[in-house]
Amino acid sequence: TFDASTLSVYDEQLHNYGSAIFEKRLEFVKAFIPIFKEQYTAISGGNEEVTLSYDSQLLNDNLLSLLAKNVEKDRILQYTGMGIHKDDLNFKITGHPIKKFGSQGQQKSFLIALKFAQFHFIKKQAKTTPILLLDDIFDKLDEKRVAQIVTMVDNENFGQIFISDTHAERTEEIVKNIHQSYKIFNL
Repeated sequence: TFDASTLSVYDEQLHNYGSAIFEKRLEFVKAFIPIFKEQYTAISGGNEEVTLSYDSQLLNDNLLSLLAKNVEKDRILQYTGMGIHKDDLNFKITGHPIKKFGSQGQQKSFLIALKFAQFHFIKKQAKTTPILLLDDIFDKLDEKRVAQIVTMVDNENFGQIFISDTHAERTEEIVKNIHQSYKIFNL
């Protein structure tokens, strides 16, 4: 049975915590986007325009109002259809969703740029250098992008990096060109 007074307590709690999470996410995305764009530009050589945006129902209305507007629909569906659990990140290349319009190499470059941006963001926030794990990073990338990535990580700023690859010869050939010390383990 429907209990409006209990629902109002839940909605108030959902509003308080959900709004706080929304604000933190918004703050994070605003700080993260420039770092991400810088990393993608470095990988791609600046030849492609990419965007990352935060999509939330709370960008246009407060959560308490959204919950009130949709209470009847939520009762029928028996779940809450509004709130931060519906938030998403949109990834685009030249204005189109990268998942549909990006090549495999562009999608891979996008993911690597996200990983590098996370690395730099965490390094700045935590004031410590994280360990970077790059799994099968060179697959589906052209030689130019591989060279850009190697150049980017070939400095002391990245610290310790683990690279896993199914093509040992390819990885060995690539790491021969870096100026840092390295070890190769075959498993």
